[in-house]
Amino acid sequence: MGYWGGVHPNAPETRKYNSKLLYPKQSPGNLANSRDLAMDCMEKYGVAMIDPNKVDEFYDDLHAYLVSQNIDGVKVDVQNILETLGTGYGGRVSLTHRFQEALEKSISKNFPDNSIICCMGQSTDSIYSSKVSAVTRASDDYMPKNLTSQTLHVASVAFNSIFLGEVLVPDWDMFYSVHYAAEFHAKARALGGCGIYVSDKINEHDFDLLKKLVLPDGSILRAKYPGRPTRDCLFSDPITDGKSLLKVWNLNKFTGILGAFNCQGAGTWPGLSSNQSNSSPEFITGEVSPNDIEYLDKVAGNNWIGDCAIYSFDSGSLSRLPKNESFGVTLKALQCEVFTISPVQVYEKMVEFAPIGLIQMYNSGGAVDNIDFSNKNSDLVLHIEGRGSGIFGAYSSRQPERLTLNSKQVEFKFSIADNFLTLNIPAGVHFWALDMFF
Repeated sequence: MGYWGGVHPNAPETRKYNSKLLYPKQSPGNLANSRDLAMDCMEKYGVAMIDPNKVDEFYDDLHAYLVSQNIDGVKVDVQNILETLGTGYGGRVSLTHRFQEALEKSISKNFPDNSIICCMGQSTDSIYSSKVSAVTRASDDYMPKNLTSQTLHVASVAFNSIFLGEVLVPDWDMFYSVHYAAEFHAKARALGGCGIYVSDKINEHDFDLLKKLVLPDGSILRAKYPGRPTRDCLFSDPITDGKSLLKVWNLNKFTGILGAFNCQGAGTWPGLSSNQSNSSPEFITGEVSPNDIEYLDKVAGNNWIGDCAIYSFDSGSLSRLPKNESFGVTLKALQCEVFTISPVQVYEKMVEFAPIGLIQMYNSGGAVDNIDFSNKNSDLVLHIEGRGSGIFGAYSSRQPERLTLNSKQVEFKFSIADNFLTLNIPAGVHFWALDMFF
């Protein structure tokens, strides 16, 4: 639309796009679900919609100008407005398809790496008209000042990703790194398999938190899939039933990642009475299991013995658990915990081993890119490749005799109590290879 209110019909710079003032018409079903102040204003004051026959020219002009100002991508909001403007233009499906086609054509021309995030585009019309756009926001806006929307935001993205994650890459939206719910949002993004971006005020940044999401070179440890609820959450209500935790799972190349969130008592779903969320207990307890991770066996490899090493980010503790067993997690409202779940593999009947990854990152296991082993001079050598600096951790049934980092011998620590192996990967090392000699 160019802007939330459209493009001015009579301004000298925009007259050529033949925009016309229209008055949106919302469906009765939409109105019954939720009232929206922005939409109500558009209904009253109108929207200046670009002539569909001129929309190709408009997008190309706009995006070419942005590129000339060194802008390298766009986030296109209010896409759902088109479903209310279809009268006289072949209906909402035809109109949405026309605008989406023109938008993607311009994106392909001006931003060849497909740098677009679609927003407010969850209508069926928008989703099925997206042929090139890969990323779409899977929630309502992130609203930092709304006390009741923080848990709703995380839960709604997780559940919406069940469908959206099959056809698009769900975007979890921006967040503030300095905010009472910043950690809640940050851990959700680490699980989401999405991009990471913040809308912090100038000079108001929590770099300690951001460093748990983003590596020094600016890259992230992105999980493989969209973060989605675990099976036992699908038919529970983690927002208002007063008893259920939200659990979100994802996979890396060699590990799983699982998040547990207490979303109770901090809000309610739109369209429901607000008093449904006021009686939640102070703490909620749930069960966490390796079986919560779908397709974990696909990344476990042929040497998996059925047990998993489980690393708790907040406590920094490492434990071992059979895949069919579980343990309890107790969280207060707006509290969350992230677990790296790594299948324990046995190598040459000598060593039982499971990589955790960079244990100072929320998605620790995302740092591990490859694992292999060999026999050299009667030694078993585990070879691990990865990226990012910080503390690397792993479960190992035996202490290595020595360890090299990028072919140089380095010191390491080994805790006999929990078989926790750790070593420091120095700052400035972006890619690394570890060789562990047993």
